Parts: sequence; structure tokens; C-alpha cells
Amino acid sequence: MGIVSKQALNNTMITYLGFGIAAINTLFLYTNFLTDEYYGLVTVILSTSAVLMPLLAFGVPNTLIKFYSSFKQEKDTQAFETLMLLLPLVLIVPIALISFLFTDVIGDFISKENGMVKDYVWYIFLIGMAMAYFEVFYAWAKVQMKSVFGNFMKEVFNRVGVMLLLFLVYFGVISVDFFLKALVALYLLRTVIMKLYAYRLKMPTLNFDFPANTRVILNYSALIILGGSAAVIILEIDKVMINQFIEIENVAYYGVAIYIATTIIVPSRAMHQITYPMTAELLNNKNLVGLESLYKKSSLTLFIASGLLFVLIITNLNDLFLMLPEEYRGGFVIVFLIGLAKVYDSVLGNNNAILFNSDYYKALLVMGGFLAVLVIVLNLMFIPKYGLNGAAFATFLAIALYNTIKFFYVKSKFGIVPYTIETLKVLGILLVLGVLFYFLDFPFHPILNIVIKGVLVTLLFLGILFKLRISEDVYGILNRFLGKKG
Repeated sequence: MGIVSKQALNNTMITYLGFGIAAINTLFLYTNFLTDEYYGLVTVILSTSAVLMPLLAFGVPNTLIKFYSSFKQEKDTQAFETLMLLLPLVLIVPIALISFLFTDVIGDFISKENGMVKDYVWYIFLIGMAMAYFEVFYAWAKVQMKSVFGNFMKEVFNRVGVMLLLFLVYFGVISVDFFLKALVALYLLRTVIMKLYAYRLKMPTLNFDFPANTRVILNYSALIILGGSAAVIILEIDKVMINQFIEIENVAYYGVAIYIATTIIVPSRAMHQITYPMTAELLNNKNLVGLESLYKKSSLTLFIASGLLFVLIITNLNDLFLMLPEEYRGGFVIVFLIGLAKVYDSVLGNNNAILFNSDYYKALLVMGGFLAVLVIVLNLMFIPKYGLNGAAFATFLAIALYNTIKFFYVKSKFGIVPYTIETLKVLGILLVLGVLFYFLDFPFHPILNIVIKGVLVTLLFLGILFKLRISEDVYGILNRFLGKKG
């Protein structure tokens, strides 16, 4: 995994930087510089835009990666690229028209419980559109095997911009209303910059003589809309639905707990930037041996990374909560359930990439449609009765079931599984460390407690991994690091 390790390491560093900035924004700046209601409003706008994004993208990011390497003639590649650039407009234009004609109707629907949401329909559409075309241009760069800059724009650029805007709000330079307008502009600017970078890597040549397999490409894109939408719905719909049932400030409280849990997927997001196109190439070349190797290695590496983060979060959560405003401290159940779901995501390695890029992608329509409906039904059942914990439980159940179905489907079609005996060893180590350090408390300031416990857990975990040589990739990295240290 030479190419994977090199770019994944760069992407991991960038992604951690982005998540670090986001941690400051989410846990400290938003919670202190905006009222709970406006923080909840920002969360609703961004989550609803994220749910809308796969529809507006028309499945193009996945389609571009899946089919790009299959074209051998330059004219065919140019025709395919032209199709990919124009395809999102098929839904963006009519949805923009519907939003214009029925703004009040849409606003009334999304603001039944919280009236302040009504005036932000166009904010949601514009951010959703910007997200969609950003992913298109990001995929354009990925197929050139250049993922680092796009990852920087995705993980760091917006978050730095938001941080600056929040400070401007705090010092009274701009109003909250201007902040929300600037947030829209920030997403649009990011998309323009990503476009310029993608075109610098490979300038498109318009060719309207579309590929011979255009019908296959369009069918794939249409199905991926549903598959991709289902994945986003599972992750974001809970925050959108909380807005429909209880006061909007609860979306802010829930969003903070969710953010803490989602830091677990940082290594996964970084590695998938490069394993996704690699998986597509292995499938296009029918290299099942290479595919199985990538499946197992990505699973073990990501389990090690996500498992360690989960233990670090859970064992330090009480101290972290002490550093937040009191109303944000009640999310242990949310963090635990969503964190566990994210670990399960990571343990599946490049499972998603295999399904999206294989001939069995149509199965995602059935899986995704079923799970999207299920998560909405579960939220309808649990949010009114159990509030925020109910939303977390609904999401956990949906993700767990979705991942289990995908695991068995890949096993049945390809005869490969991501797990080895090393997976069980890592699980055992994590369980022991988690139980041991959860009940170990230090009588110092929360920050010092987190540092001490974090260092001890990390050193013990990595030391055991190195001693037992459980993962060759991790062992190699640690061995090089220790060698440099003399």
C-alpha cells in the first residue's frame, strides 16, 4: 500500500488539522459566540444542504471515479468528462426553479416547530449546490491521483473561514445575519477554487459526442443518487428531524455530541481519498487478489486508528464535558452510540468503494432505499419519545444494519471478508484499555487529565501493536519512526 500510505498520511495530517480547527469552532466558538438557537439554525442549514447534495450532484462524483479509468481513447475521455460536468445541471436547474416558485411552501414545511428556519430556503439550496459541484471537481482531481489539495479544501478551508467569521461576530464587526450570508459565500468560493485546481490538473475539452455506453453511465448515476442519498440521510437526517419535533437549540446540543463522535472517522476519510480510485482500478482490471489484499489491509489499519480514537474519546469524555457550557454536557449516550457506529464503518475498510465501483452497484438502490426509509421511521418513533438519545439510537441501529447488509453482500458476491485473526487481537486490546482507563480518574484540571490519560492509552496501545507486530503497515510506520529517533 505504498501509494495509499503516502497520500493517506498527507490526507490524515490535513484531515486532523481540519478536525482540530472544527473542534475549536464546534466546542468553543459556536457555543460561546452564537446563541443556542442560532447555532442550531446553522446546524439545520448545513445538515439539510448535505442531505440535498447527493441529489444535486446526480451521482457524478462516484460515476467519474468508476468509469474514468475504463476509457482508453482521449476523445472518449473528453466526451465522458463533458457529460460529467453537465449532468448535475439536469437536477440543479429544475430544483432551483421549484425553490423559486414555492419558497414559502418549502419554508413552512421545514419550520413547523421552529419558525426562524423559514427564511433560509435559498441558503440551503445554494450551499447544497456548492457542495455538489465541489465533490464533482474533487473527484476530477482524485482520478488524476491527486487528492491532497482537495482534501485540504474540504477539511480545512471552510473551517478556517468559519473561525474568522465567528471572531468577527464576537467582536461586533458583523451581525449574525451577515455571518449566515458569508457562510453561503464561503461554500461557493471553495467550489470555485476547487474547479480552478481541477482544471489546472486537466483542462476539459468539450466533446458532445457522448460515449457509446452513455446509457449505462446515466443508469449508474441515477442509482448512485439513491445510494448516496441514503448514506447521507442516515448521517444527517437526525439533525434535520430534531428541528421538526423539538426546539432548535437542541439541534446545537446534539450537533456538538455528534461532532465529538465523528472525529473517529478522520483516518477513514483520509484513506478513502486514495483507496476509492484504487478500488475502481482493481475492479476494472478484475484483479480480485489485489482487491482482497486492499480490503483486509484497509480494514485492519482503519480499525486500529478508529478503535484507538474511540477509546480515547470515551475515557476522556467526562473531562471534555467539564470544559463546555453546562447545557452541552449531557451527550454521553449520543457520543457512545454514534462513535460505535463510526468504528463499525471503519472496520469495513473499502467496502463502500467495492460496492459503488462493482457491477453489483444496483444492490445499493435496494439497500439504500430500505435503510433511508428505516432511519426516518426510527427517528419518527424515537425522537418524540426519547429526544436526542432517541435520535442517536435510531442512527446507530440504521448504520449497524446497513453495514451488516453490505458486509454479507460483498462476501456473497466476491468471496472476501475484511476480518482476520488480527482484527480480534485489536478488539481484545481495545476492550481491556477502554475498561481500565474509563474507571481511572486523575484529580487535576480536565485538560491535564485528558493529556495524561491520552498519552498513556496511546503509548500502551501502540506499544502492544508494535510488540505483537499485529499490522505490518502500522509496524512499518512505527519502526521507521523509532529508527529516526535513534
